[in-house]
Amino acid sequence: MQADRSAERIGDGRGSDPSAAILICDGLRRAFGAIQAVDGIGFTISPGETYGLLGPNGAGKTTTISMIAGLLRPDDGEITVVGRRMTPNSTRAKAEVGLVPQDLAIYPDLSARENLVFFARLYGLDAARRRERCDEVLRVIGLAERADDRADTFSGGMKRRLNIGIGLLHEPRLLILDEPTVGVDPQSRNAILESVEHLATEGMAVLYTTHYMEEAERLCDRIAIVDEGRIVAEGTRPELVATIGSLDVVRLEVAGDTVRAKAALEAHDEVTSVDTDGTAIVCLLPGAARALPQLLAAVAATEATVTAVEVRVPDLEDVFLHHTGKALRD
Repeated sequence: MQADRSAERIGDGRGSDPSAAILICDGLRRAFGAIQAVDGIGFTISPGETYGLLGPNGAGKTTTISMIAGLLRPDDGEITVVGRRMTPNSTRAKAEVGLVPQDLAIYPDLSARENLVFFARLYGLDAARRRERCDEVLRVIGLAERADDRADTFSGGMKRRLNIGIGLLHEPRLLILDEPTVGVDPQSRNAILESVEHLATEGMAVLYTTHYMEEAERLCDRIAIVDEGRIVAEGTRPELVATIGSLDVVRLEVAGDTVRAKAALEAHDEVTSVDTDGTAIVCLLPGAARALPQLLAAVAATEATVTAVEVRVPDLEDVFLHHTGKALRD
């Protein structure tokens, strides 16, 4: 069973008018030796839009944003930010971008305010504007009450929020967030997501990379599913789910040889995708209720035992499985 590797671009969502776009990427490619990390990625982002790159680790998301931020030169393709071409030497284009990397870029022995002041000076903000922006950013990231505490006393989530604040100081037109909630507790994660939601309502264009399906569903106006350096599908959440059509999701908890049971289900004519999740096997197929007895019989023939059955409508993880032939977590 081969996954369809061609990108499926659907709907007429935001970002379709290049003249209004904050960011335009076209045909981006980047290889590292024999590894093609990014292979023809292109998309646009409009003012006030949050655009998500959804894919597993190693899909090419970080390489893509490194090129967009001007940190890495593409082998091919073009990037424009607010109408200015982006290259590693493009000072004016870079001034329109706020980059929040996966790795924390803060000084632990400085307070939150001192960190912000330091970076505001690097951005060239004058004294009055520095004070104003630091106060504004501290409110946005929810650290106003801890402004004068050292960063090394903060939780992981608070450090992440401070990291985001540094990227906001110079009021960029495009904010790039690379996996900003990795390794944080649920409360801090929710605070980060609320901050991102607020920024979009203020008219900022946001590029958000994640491998968490629920974050993409909550934040993103449009989502690009990325796998092996390519966009394999793009659209709003309803548009992406619609690409599966009338397929249902069947999840079978199996005791016994899941490898043989999976192979038996893959051989079924109507099953379009199969993946394993621990002791469970997840299938996509049309008319699940009608086909379910056949699926159970196929598993039973391998001498495995089905201990639980769930039939449900698809979500983004199922869309990813359908377009790539593997689960998002892989």
